[in-house]
Amino acid sequence: MTKEDLRIVFFGTPDFAVESLRRLVDGGYNIVGVVTMPDKIAGRGHRMIQSAVKQYAVEKGLYLMQPERLKDEAFVDELRSLDAQLNIVIAFRMLPEVVWAMPPMGTFNLHASLLPKYRGAAPINWAVMNGDTVTGVTTFFLKHEIDTGDVIQQKSIEIGRADNVEVIHDRLMMLGADMVLETVDAIIAGTVKPIPQDQMLTTGEQPTPAPKIFTETCRIDWNRPAEQLYNHIRGLSPYPAAWSELVDEQGNAHHVKIFATSEPIEQGGNAVPGTITADGKHLTVRCAHQALEILSLQLSGKRRMPAADFMRGFPLDGYSFR
Repeated sequence: MTKEDLRIVFFGTPDFAVESLRRLVDGGYNIVGVVTMPDKIAGRGHRMIQSAVKQYAVEKGLYLMQPERLKDEAFVDELRSLDAQLNIVIAFRMLPEVVWAMPPMGTFNLHASLLPKYRGAAPINWAVMNGDTVTGVTTFFLKHEIDTGDVIQQKSIEIGRADNVEVIHDRLMMLGADMVLETVDAIIAGTVKPIPQDQMLTTGEQPTPAPKIFTETCRIDWNRPAEQLYNHIRGLSPYPAAWSELVDEQGNAHHVKIFATSEPIEQGGNAVPGTITADGKHLTVRCAHQALEILSLQLSGKRRMPAADFMRGFPLDGYSFR
């Protein structure tokens, strides 16, 4: 079988998935269908938003499906009619067995971690938030439990000390696209030897979770050590962004997103966590151990800006973070 003969259905939604789809199309692989999320209304203007994968699929004239429910009989019949031999899933929702078990060559997923580390919805965020120095991408065959299938291939990259989640996302997107093509070629060649994930764990080691990021997950607790908060902030930057409340002496609070800080710095004295030191050029916040200088932030309803610009328009006398 050649890549032109292998009938593939591609499942995906965001930009992270588009790069792999683009490589498949440009490489001459036979994409007989694309499945993505339904359009949704979003923003202040209540505009209808299309997924990045849909936009690319429409541009290239690919056969597109946007089911509301993946178990819907009409969708399952439509999918079956495409007679695909392989499904590829990247940054999509959980598939029911009737879908992932349909193609004879199986369904594989590209996941942005070195499984079994960081199973779940936000693997890139949690790797950076936890201060990891290495992460990567994995292709694996789907089975019932999410992110638990047998591993086909893995590639790793280093996480730099100053890297935020955007930098790592983009690097993994490109690395993952390379590996998707390699995985498809290996499946065509019949050289795939999947490895069960439990065989990749050392004795007593447990898989690492990477749960969905919620608003409260992003809140900065200044009672934590500065090193942990440094990783927390870059692991959420630029999206969805770490946040805190800027509070005056009367208790009036302003919601502030924080995108970048210095590495932890020493600060004398016994100031309580959240205490601000501001001189017009430098905005420093006390943590449980050491302090962080805020470099980039955004007041609710305003644009993102450097800390020095922020202080020119927002005098911080009497304010602290909580």
